[in-house]
Amino acid sequence: MLEVTALPLAELRRRSSEKWREYPADVLPLFVAETDFPLAPEVSNALRRAVELGDTGYIASRTPLPDTYAAFARRRFGWEADPTRMRTTADVSMGIVEILRRVTQPGERVVVTPPVYPPFFDLVSEAGAEVERVPLIDTGMGWELDLDGVRAAFEDGATAILLCNPHNPTGTVHSRDALAALAEIADEFGAAVVSDEIHAPLAQPGTGFTPFLDTGEAAERVGYAVVSASKAFNLAGLKCALMVTASDSTSAVVRGLPIEVEWRTGQFGLLAAVAAFSEESDEWLDGLLATLDANRVLLEDLLASKLPGARYRMPDAGYLAWIDLSALGWGDNPARRILKEAKVALHFGPAFGEQGRGFVRLNFGTSPEIITEAIERIATLVDR
Repeated sequence: MLEVTALPLAELRRRSSEKWREYPADVLPLFVAETDFPLAPEVSNALRRAVELGDTGYIASRTPLPDTYAAFARRRFGWEADPTRMRTTADVSMGIVEILRRVTQPGERVVVTPPVYPPFFDLVSEAGAEVERVPLIDTGMGWELDLDGVRAAFEDGATAILLCNPHNPTGTVHSRDALAALAEIADEFGAAVVSDEIHAPLAQPGTGFTPFLDTGEAAERVGYAVVSASKAFNLAGLKCALMVTASDSTSAVVRGLPIEVEWRTGQFGLLAAVAAFSEESDEWLDGLLATLDANRVLLEDLLASKLPGARYRMPDAGYLAWIDLSALGWGDNPARRILKEAKVALHFGPAFGEQGRGFVRLNFGTSPEIITEAIERIATLVDR
C-alpha cells in the first residue's frame, strides 16, 4: 500500500481550480469536492506521455476504458460488468441528463432523495422533467432509502429515480437488500433507475459497495449506472465518465444517444481514467482509502472535543462529512457565519434540500493539519 498524503498548503494555493480560486487566501476551502493529494503515479505518467506525444486529439471510436473498468469492477466490487454495454461521455452529470432525456417525457416526475447533491435538482430540470422529493430516512444510526415513499411516488406517476450510490452528502453506502428492493419496485411500475456511482471507488473496505446493476435481474432491466474516476482520483477537470447498462433494452437506449454525447469525452480524461482504473493504481487507491479513514476518525475526535454540539456520523464512503450544527443555534445555514467569521468555506447545507437546514458539508480529503485548523477556527465561534 502506498502512503498517500496531502500536499502542503503553500503548494495547494498555487492550484487554479475552483477550490483554490473561489475565496481569498485567508479562507480554508473545504467546500467543493476536490481533494488535496498528488495524482496517482500511473495517472501522472499517462498524462505526461500524452503531452510528450502531443496526444491531444479526439477520443478514438474504440478505447480500452470499458475493458479496464470492467476489470476494476471485478477486482474491487466483485461485479461482472459487460464492457460491450458501456459508453463514455464528458462527466457523470452529462450522462445523467442524457439518459433521463431518453427514459422520461417532458413534465414527468423523477424521484430524488434529499439531502442530496445539489445539482441533482437542476439535472432533472435540464432533462425536461420535474423533481419529486422522497427524503432519506434518518434511523438514528444512519440513513436509508424510503422505499415506501418511492413506491408511493411511482404509484402517483413518477417515472424514474435518480439514485446517489454511495450517497452524497451523507456518505451512505446503500445495502444490497435495499437496492434490490428498489429495483423490484421500479420494475413493477416500469420506472427507470439512474444510479450515480461516482463515489463508489471510495467506499471503505469494511463497508464495501454494491453496484445497483449487480443486485439482480430487475436491476438489469430498469437500471443505468454512470461511473467515473473523477472523484477518487481528482480528475473532474479532465472530463470522462462511463454510462453502464446490463440488458438489451437499456443498452439500446444508451447506444441510441447521439455520437456527440460520446465525442464530448475529453482525451486526457479518457487516458487518465484508463490509468486510474488499471490494476497498477490499486495500491495508490488503497493508500488513499487508509488516509481518508484516518481523517474521518480525526474529524470525529475534533468535533467531540471542540464542537460537542455538532452531530456527525462517519461516512461509509468518500471524503465528505455531513455535520448537523443546528444545536449550536447558528441558523438554517451555519456555513454562512462560519465563512464570514471563521474564514472556513464549507458547503451550504440548505443547498442539499430542506433536510439540510442547520447542516454543513465538510471536505476532509486534505491534510490532518488543515482539518484541525478548520475545526479550531470554527470552535472559536462558540465563545462568541
